[in-house]
Amino acid sequence: MGDHFLFVYGTLRADFDGPMARRLRSEARLVGPATAHGTLYRIAEYPGFVSEGDGTVAGDLFALDDAEATLAWLDDYEECSGRFPAPHEYCREWMTVDGPDGEVMAWVYVYAWDVAGREQIADGDFLAGGRGG
Repeated sequence: MGDHFLFVYGTLRADFDGPMARRLRSEARLVGPATAHGTLYRIAEYPGFVSEGDGTVAGDLFALDDAEATLAWLDDYEECSGRFPAPHEYCREWMTVDGPDGEVMAWVYVYAWDVAGREQIADGDFLAGGRGG
């Protein structure tokens, strides 16, 4: 299968009503709910995912029709493209996630800064209450 997948867990999720989430929905195909192994933290009005920890993070899996173009604007949105000074808050990593039909490899934006002192979103689901202040 030639699909390029993207796992999103925060402000890009299918049920989030933000301009970038709407853009992603218009440019990519929602495959369905997915999870990744790791920990979710509240950073500000958005979450940060780290792949350490034994938790489960809820999100959505998208198939990217034009992966190069979509990932380019997403890298700008996540401020991890070459247009932004290092160190970047997020980095895009290729990792295994559990999709609706089993494990797949997907791009994931991983929080790259120290999470010490950050509040953990205990249930791993930003949209189920983890976005409140």
